[in-house]
Parts: sequence; structure tokens; C-alpha cells
Amino acid sequence: MDDINFYDFELPHHLIAQHPLTERSAARLLVVDRKAGTIEHGNVRDLPQFFRSGDSLVFNNTKVVPARLIGCRTRSGGKWEGLFLGFRPDGLWTILGKTRGKVSPGETITLIAPNGQTGFPLEMVSKRDDGTWLVKPRTDEETFAALDKVGRVPIPPYIRSGKMNESDKTDYQTVFAQEPGAIAAPTAGLHFTPPLLREIEAKGVERFPLTLHVGVGTFKPIAVQRLSEHRMHSEWGTISSETASKINVRRESGGRTVAVGTTSVRVLESAASEAGRLHAFEGETDLFIRPPYRFRAVDVLLTNFHFPKSTLYVLVRTFGGDALIQKAYEEAIRLEYRFFSYGDAMLIV
Repeated sequence: MDDINFYDFELPHHLIAQHPLTERSAARLLVVDRKAGTIEHGNVRDLPQFFRSGDSLVFNNTKVVPARLIGCRTRSGGKWEGLFLGFRPDGLWTILGKTRGKVSPGETITLIAPNGQTGFPLEMVSKRDDGTWLVKPRTDEETFAALDKVGRVPIPPYIRSGKMNESDKTDYQTVFAQEPGAIAAPTAGLHFTPPLLREIEAKGVERFPLTLHVGVGTFKPIAVQRLSEHRMHSEWGTISSETASKINVRRESGGRTVAVGTTSVRVLESAASEAGRLHAFEGETDLFIRPPYRFRAVDVLLTNFHFPKSTLYVLVRTFGGDALIQKAYEEAIRLEYRFFSYGDAMLIV
């Protein structure tokens, strides 16, 4: 199970969802019961029937920022594209950039806003060993306010070749989104609506936030033959001591911890002791969940369908039971479930 080919499967291209459904909770839901070894089919709006009084619904409240940048090289006018990855206390941004020819330190890029107007320049400061650049935005505005003016929603390349629709500004954001910093949505959270959350809460379920800013590493495939040789990307996450304590109390009273998405799983498991008690956590996590990992903090997982040979698919198979999740994916493909960010969902209980 250490061989990456063990996590491969054939996915027909037409099953990759290009648009979300008009009604988020109308997405299909494949339900995997690990104890019974069964697979059922329904819709996301059926979720309340799978919850129990005392359960904790843990969601990622990260907010996708308009991280895709379009511009031109100020001196030559050549086309340039970039992706905002983060910023430092000294005001410098970290970006990935793409253009013809070689960009030199000191050169500037003139950003172009989505409405076609000229934005502020970026001064290219230095290129780092990993291929990213440190750049100085020549603007007095705060980082996220500046991005709101010049950036675009960073739609993944498998959705319409990365071309943003105006509706993506809301479609590619969860109802939980509060803390800006992600360059990709925690997609399991995209299925929730306020009415659905009210139904779930009426069952005696309490909601709890944590944060994991999804980074560019989430799209990187495993490029080595053996999982044990894969270097996992790091992402910044946090869960407060108050939230951790409340979840602990509910779990000790018999409630289950239900993670909305693999991003929530990474923070919960990073914050858990060997005995399964949660503690406050803040910082980078490079946790790679693969066999024979023993889950300590998560009892139920809601997740979308993931890429073959990806760290997320490995995580889901580790959580759900290898043979059962393989069977579930075969069923999803046979019944033409919609895959990836705007696709359908799987609940593993």
C-alpha cells in the first residue's frame, strides 16, 4: 500500500464538474457505512438524518482570496500571469509567476484588474529556490483590499481551464468563509446552505470553526513511487483552545466529531493527542495521512471526490477502509457522480 499506483483509477473526463448546481444541497451524496460495509445513495439535503444529538460539526472557515493575477511586463508589454500565495510582515508578497522570457529582480509588472483597468505595479524583488518570487506591491492598501481590486478568483485549471465566471465569486466560497487566506476552497463546505445548517442544528448538533488556509500544494500530485518518500506540503492552520475544549466535552459525552472536508481533518488530527484529546493549535502542518495512520480526533468525514494518486484520495481511503472506498469510487463513476471542486459529496460514517 506504499506504492502510488495502488491509488490510481480511471476517471472519465466528463465527470469533472464544470459548474456548481443551482441549489448547493441538491448535490448527490454517497454514504459509506464502515461498520456495516454498505454504500447508499441520496442527496446532501439528506445529511440531517445521519447526525445525532451531541455531534460536533467542524468546518473550515478559511476564505478564498482573489489570488489569480493578470498583468504585463511594464518595460516590454509582454503578458504575465501570477498566483498570490501569501504575504510577510514586511509587506512583501510571495507569488508564482509565468511569462515568456526571463524576469529579472528590479523589474516591474503592471497588474490589470478584471474590469480591464490598470492596477498598481509589482516590483520583482528576488526569486527563491522553489521557483516562487518575493515581490513588493506598490500600493498603500492593505493586502486583501488590494487583491480585491486587481485579483481574480483562482478557479482550478480542471474547471473551464481556470477561466473565472462572475458567479464564481460566490459559488467558490463557502457559507462559513470568514478568514481570508486560501487560494482554493475547502470544497466539502460548498454544499452547505443556511437552511440545511438550521436543520442539522435542530438535531442537537453544534457547529465549531477552525481555519486551514488551503495552499497551492493541494493541487500537487504525488510525484514519487512510494508514499513514504513523498514530501507533504505545509499549510497554516489554527483551532482555539475554547473550540478544542468544547469538542472534547461533547465527544466524551458520546457525540461524534464530524469533519467537513479533508482540510478540517488535517487541523483536527494535528491538534490531537495520542489519546484523542484536542488542544489549541496554531502554525504550519505538514501532516500526511496514509496507511497505517490511526485517526485520533475524527469520527465522521464529509468530503468531495478526489483525484487519483493524490494525497487527499490517500487520506480518504485510509479513513474509510481501503477496499470499501475503492468500491465506493467505482460506484460513483458507474453512476456518474460529479467529481472534484464543484462536484458531489461522500459521507463516511
